[in-house]
Amino acid sequence: MGLHKISKIVALVLGVAGVLLWGMLMIKGDEAVIASGGEGLDSFLYVAYLTFAILLITVVVFVVKGILGGDVKKTLMSVGAFLLIFVISYVMADGVESFTKDGELVTAQTSRYIGTGLYTFYILSVVAVVAMAFSGVKKLTKR
Repeated sequence: MGLHKISKIVALVLGVAGVLLWGMLMIKGDEAVIASGGEGLDSFLYVAYLTFAILLITVVVFVVKGILGGDVKKTLMSVGAFLLIFVISYVMADGVESFTKDGELVTAQTSRYIGTGLYTFYILSVVAVVAMAFSGVKKLTKR
């Protein structure tokens, strides 16, 4: 059997298991699940964890396979550029202690990590928009 056929069978089995467990939870009802302390929820989550683990392993294997089979220099340059953007975002972010609406303390370091994530998102979004615009202009000028 080929890898594609095996992956289709595994996806089908996990999908059917997930749908059956979800159906069992829906039949019980919200009140019964809450009253039982989340009984039945564990098996549903185990299917989700298993699916996520299979997905993660597959992605890592194919990424490593692609890196080793392709141009390692380009890959390392891309990873380095992403890390540079991350470092720039970390330097730009400021960490300020604050309180949430519930009165919980948000530490300065957590605030800085949140700011880093936001700045990284903003920078990568601008880069993506500029790249798409550049690609569109380049296609128009070729004609």
